[in-house]
Amino acid sequence: MDSSEPFYGPDFARLAAQDPDVAQVLLDEVARLRGGLQLIASENLSSPAVLAALGSTLNDKYAEGYPGHRYYRGCEVADRAEQIAVERAKRLFGADHVNVQPYSGTTAILAAYAALLQPGDGVLALALEHGGHITHGSKVNFSGRWFHVVSYGVRRDTETIDYDEVRDLALRHRPRVIVCGATAYPRLIDFAAFRAIADEAGAWLLADVAHEIGLMAGGAIPSAVPYADVVTFTTHKSLRGPRGGGVLCTDELASGIDRAVFPFTQGGPLMHVVAAKAVAFGEALRPEFRAYAASAVDNGRTLAEGLADEGLRPVSGGTDTHLALVDLRGTGVSGAEAERRCAEAGILLNHNAIPYDPAPATVTSGIRVGTLCATTQGMGAAEMREIASLVVRAIRQPGAITSVLERVKGLTATHPAYPR
Repeated sequence: MDSSEPFYGPDFARLAAQDPDVAQVLLDEVARLRGGLQLIASENLSSPAVLAALGSTLNDKYAEGYPGHRYYRGCEVADRAEQIAVERAKRLFGADHVNVQPYSGTTAILAAYAALLQPGDGVLALALEHGGHITHGSKVNFSGRWFHVVSYGVRRDTETIDYDEVRDLALRHRPRVIVCGATAYPRLIDFAAFRAIADEAGAWLLADVAHEIGLMAGGAIPSAVPYADVVTFTTHKSLRGPRGGGVLCTDELASGIDRAVFPFTQGGPLMHVVAAKAVAFGEALRPEFRAYAASAVDNGRTLAEGLADEGLRPVSGGTDTHLALVDLRGTGVSGAEAERRCAEAGILLNHNAIPYDPAPATVTSGIRVGTLCATTQGMGAAEMREIASLVVRAIRQPGAITSVLERVKGLTATHPAYPR
């Protein structure tokens, strides 16, 4: 390399020369992405600019603390990266305060709990089997072991949140925190209703919007920020950023949230990831991201409608976001088997419990699909309708796997991941 050329980090040629085994793994992963339809609702394709920031020498810097108040010297450049990320996120989300250091969505929620709760305190959250997350009270997770969690669910008739039940449980149990948010709930959450319930019960309101935060940033769905005391999110789903998390909160809770992230739950931040978050926030501030968010929602509705037209029942009758939950009981095929058949046909999705599912969690009666990756690849309504047909053929007709795979390759050839 010419010494006059700018250098931010190593390039692929050096990796290929030094460690061809790992270099081939990276090439194979790109080939995998390009060779199939990525319908896993919690995944997306980050931009080359985000990936460049991840591969930078900011990886090398220990920066325990916050800008201007670090444990180690030499953090003046890292400070700039974090300040850019924070200011962009505040502008993007309209939040009083932002912490961009959490390593993941789970550590973001852990920090929120640490700021608002003491062990043994009460929490009210959506049941895992009705679309909630393990951090909302699962016994295998810290949330279910450290706190007294009461769960609310969805109605049997509408498969939507029963706000009357939420209010009744909140007034009966008086939790310190009410959690609204989900990982497999396709409908909009009424944050104003949750705010009113939290105020009546004297509880903090925590919105966990790991899936929807990018859609909120893009104005495609209503934001939780004006209603919740604390909002936790991930940066790698609908925001199209690096793998990581973040916390938004009111000024009142800012210092408590910051202390809960560091030093209570984490050590030094991953500064290359913080820089990549700054890139993602900057991209999300652009008009084209608003168009992307709107398209992801439109594609979600079209995909759900297409699956319904092909004879599969969307839970709650459809979706308001990028993801849909599908009831397979009418097909005689389990969620786990449907996942396997689709994978053979080059379609990646996940088996998922449906509300009041009679099947065990390892098997399930449903699948979850999402449109984030396909929308990033430029697919629209016509492709969504075809994808719905391909998913149904793969599930219902095992003998059609080869022909479905051929059509999948045709779609990904014209709408590739990471086009050259």
